[in-house]
Amino acid sequence: MTDKDFHHLSRKELIEIIHQLQEGENGDADILPSAEQVKAERSSIDKKAKNRKFIRNIIAVLIVVAAVAVLLSTLFLPVIQVSGDSMEPTLHNGDIIVLYKTKEFETGQLCCVSWQNKLLLKRVIGNPGDKIDIDANGDVYVNNILLDEPYAINKCIGECDITFPYVVPDGKLFVLGDRRDTSIDSRSSAIGCIDYDQITGQVLFKIWPLIGS
Repeated sequence: MTDKDFHHLSRKELIEIIHQLQEGENGDADILPSAEQVKAERSSIDKKAKNRKFIRNIIAVLIVVAAVAVLLSTLFLPVIQVSGDSMEPTLHNGDIIVLYKTKEFETGQLCCVSWQNKLLLKRVIGNPGDKIDIDANGDVYVNNILLDEPYAINKCIGECDITFPYVVPDGKLFVLGDRRDTSIDSRSSAIGCIDYDQITGQVLFKIWPLIGS
């Protein structure tokens, strides 16, 4: 075999091919490989190189996806786990939910608020300026209109030390838990109305457990 057969190979490729062939069953340390052996070995090396490149690309993509997921979770879509039973039957202890960061809420929407280094899940009942009233049966009125609350269970006055009718202060939200007999919420001065700065986000959807599981 002449040098012409190897002119298209780099020095590194040629050394690697000869080394691998010399270690093989058909290799001979004193004889240069044939053109066919060189082609076959180079094809094998190219294939391994492509596989390594493919794996590196996959790893790079996974790292980028993970970084984007962390960024989204931190800035726009926080993920939290429900603790407690104050939002039953809508949400249960241990449920994992995704939030959407916003400070615009309508009556009936679920929100997550920060209170004394804890995250509380409640339902928005009144916005700033709304007049809230709760009768002896636990029925809730907003601006003299009875709320239709199919989500609420065990309706009652609950833990309450405020006087109704109650007008929601500026920059605040009046919130209640769905399980009215156990929830501590805006009816109690211990929590009171929620400041917008306390809002972590609006409940977007539940990711665990899966529906029907």
